[in-house]
Amino acid sequence: MARLITEEMGCPITQARNVQVVAPVDIIDSHLQTAQDYPFREVRCSLKGATALVVREPVSVVAAVTPWNVPLGIPLQKIVPALLTGCSVVLKPAPEKPRVAYFVAELLADAGLSPGVVNVVPAGRETSEYLVTHPGVDKVTFTGSSATGRRIASLCGQDLRRVTLELGGKSAAAVLDDADLDAAVEALRLGSFRSNGQICTLKTRVLVSPRRHEELVDRLVGLVESMPRGDPREPVTQIGHWSARGSGASSRDTWRASARGGATAVVGGGRPDGVTRGWFVQPTVLAGVEPGMRVAREETFGPVLSVLRYADEDDAVALANDSSFGLKGAVFASDLEHGLAVAARIRTGTVELNGSSSGQSAPMGGVKASGIGRENGPEGLDAYVEPKAIGLPPALAGTLT
Repeated sequence: MARLITEEMGCPITQARNVQVVAPVDIIDSHLQTAQDYPFREVRCSLKGATALVVREPVSVVAAVTPWNVPLGIPLQKIVPALLTGCSVVLKPAPEKPRVAYFVAELLADAGLSPGVVNVVPAGRETSEYLVTHPGVDKVTFTGSSATGRRIASLCGQDLRRVTLELGGKSAAAVLDDADLDAAVEALRLGSFRSNGQICTLKTRVLVSPRRHEELVDRLVGLVESMPRGDPREPVTQIGHWSARGSGASSRDTWRASARGGATAVVGGGRPDGVTRGWFVQPTVLAGVEPGMRVAREETFGPVLSVLRYADEDDAVALANDSSFGLKGAVFASDLEHGLAVAARIRTGTVELNGSSSGQSAPMGGVKASGIGRENGPEGLDAYVEPKAIGLPPALAGTLT
């Protein structure tokens, strides 16, 4: 599976094995564990003596629209809870990279899943819109760009169709003055540059005070210089090629516009030396970035890291929240209680303290332009059920538990 992911979308093979394949196993195991205690049926009594049986029934037919950059984990975030709650799924992967989705369908068939319960339909925009507006679809779950998410939300809103959206991000990592810089920068190796920077949850803005700015920038330069670039099929490679020609050009335009505004590429900023073939770009660290620059506000979707200065911790929180997105974030601090307090002030779906993952049993999703709803954990199952309350006569209420 890891080899297929690398061949199809360019994620370095070691990261494909250790992240893109390992995480989906955790997704499956976590959902199975959550389902054991999920309240599919429960009896509730009101203060005035009324009793209800609350049942959570499958929402029914789910259209799952997924991107190319996490071709195994994201589909399983949707398929597994749908199946566990009794739904059927039409999976619509990106049409230019559908092979992993077909492989998943084969594995489900081999495991004995009944025909028609999970269907794979790679398609472009026109067919996708037909799918998400089809009267036979009861719920849409989408992961992708905020622009496409707005379009899907609009279409689903016309029919009041249930929808979950996990969209773009421009996540900030706030490095407090007492942070261990070596540990923080090492956490950003995967936290900011994983899968060639083409992951929506990556931390692409690093916030630091003037007191530690130079130290941090020096370490970030060392980090980038320590990351081998080249063929993603080689185990040592940490930065491979882009998955589409246009992605690199778009990112380069964004950081070049910021450079004209005063930002400086302290490392990277172009194609690798001597590379004339393929869609490659150097991992880049930009210093002197101001909050209003494009690179600080738009999702570059590439290995581009912006460093911004903050005046004090209140300013750091304000900068972290000064974004139309709110998908992920990070705080690095030696005083963990204080770091936790700062993390609580950041308005985003997930915050990592000192690089700690929240895991697959915690809810994952965003606020603002980063989406609606949550995946994983009990909240992930909630998205695929419709609660129903049945009022019970006293003679029956006592017999149910």
